[in-house]
Amino acid sequence: MKAMILAAGLGTRMGALTRTLPKPLLAVNGRPLIVHLVEALAAAGLRELVVNLAYRGEQIEAALGDGTALGVRIDYSREPDGPLGTGGGVLRALPLLGPAPFVLVNADVHSGYPFGALPRRPAGLAHLVLVDNPDHNPGGDFALADDARVANPRVTNEEAGRLTFAGISVIDPALLAGHAGPDSFSLTPLLRAAADRGLVSGEHYPGPWLDVGTPQRLAAAQQPPC
Repeated sequence: MKAMILAAGLGTRMGALTRTLPKPLLAVNGRPLIVHLVEALAAAGLRELVVNLAYRGEQIEAALGDGTALGVRIDYSREPDGPLGTGGGVLRALPLLGPAPFVLVNADVHSGYPFGALPRRPAGLAHLVLVDNPDHNPGGDFALADDARVANPRVTNEEAGRLTFAGISVIDPALLAGHAGPDSFSLTPLLRAAADRGLVSGEHYPGPWLDVGTPQRLAAAQQPPC
């Protein structure tokens, strides 16, 4: 099973910290965010990776190389005209990812999530990891429809009981069927449409998780247990 890391964002909310450095290379406990993520994926047996690049992507490529030093193999999907969004970035990378479902994770996710627990194939078109709503997203993103005791319950767009999308998922390439690109677009509308059709499963992960999107959250990531 392959995994893709979304690392093409501009990181504008980081202010001066990303003026000369891409956000995935910001250090957490002495090592770049993206290195923590690559190591966690490798530990779960996900050793064939695709990383998309745009803003200062050459620095990320120089830091990771072909992945050998981290026990993985990395292919790069370059977006020379600027970031294509989550949907456009995945669409561009599909030739590298192949036809099978793949793990998709945001480069600024710092968590204790066990990637080996992800299903090899989603029940429908996607499987989403959801977390408790952080202060910066109190309204959440998606809800889980079924009893919490049900394995991989359905994800819905209902407002009641919404949780926050963790930026960790399994995606079937069929989710993007019919999109020719190359315009920038988000995966979120596709996930919402698939959820309305009952084609998205999910899980609630209650453990340590941070979306390292601001200097304050970067500071918080320096603390255990993440």
